[in-house]
Amino acid sequence: MDTSFFENVQPKENSLPERVADQISRLIVERQLSGGDKLPNEFELAEQLHVGRGTIREAVKLLVSRNVLVIRRGIGTYIANRPGQIEDPLGFAYYPDQTRLCMDLLEVRTNLEPWVAATAAERATQSDMEILRDKCLVVERDILEGKDHLPNDKEFHIAVAQCTQNMVVPSLIPIITFSVGLFGTMTEYALRSETIVDHRAITDAICRHDAAEAERRMRQHLEKNRVELERVLREMDSKNQAQNPRIHGFSKGK
Repeated sequence: MDTSFFENVQPKENSLPERVADQISRLIVERQLSGGDKLPNEFELAEQLHVGRGTIREAVKLLVSRNVLVIRRGIGTYIANRPGQIEDPLGFAYYPDQTRLCMDLLEVRTNLEPWVAATAAERATQSDMEILRDKCLVVERDILEGKDHLPNDKEFHIAVAQCTQNMVVPSLIPIITFSVGLFGTMTEYALRSETIVDHRAITDAICRHDAAEAERRMRQHLEKNRVELERVLREMDSKNQAQNPRIHGFSKGK
């Protein structure tokens, strides 16, 4: 491996592990390394960067915490599938009103994802379409086998976003993926059969490069989600009223 890329790392403003982590990050970008590519081992990195192996370990830990690297015990250190993208970068899990959050996320998705689907249809490559078809089939298989389909449902929406060839869109994906998981939890995995039908229709439209149909099908999919979520919230509200009548302006027996 060409070591001329690396600089001798000397302590400055940042800690040494931080600076080493920056050098490794630069290596990933400059060499266009992608998810699944393996880094040199700890000894090689220490030698190339002229630092101790302990510093390399600390730098790798920093990059693991940022989802840039993944350690596979006994095998080595690899580039993460989506370097730098964490599951919940906006801290949605800590919003106190998850019900309101679910509705607000769906509102954002309704304004965003139909455009994403249309753009995907316009720009998807043959490779993109093969991946999208595969993701669609995996979700369908999970549903038909009674498995939790939400993890692969998220992967389906990620695949749609990647079809856009837009560098920014995949960075917006956490808005979509968190919403998919939250919706599934709140509705107790409702709309399984509808998901199969809708995902097929969206996939087919994208693979035909039919932007208008892809946009329409995605909008329909999200509208079904909205109707189902509103139904669930009405049921929750009715249940709360029955259990806490005083809160709603009256009390039993008076």
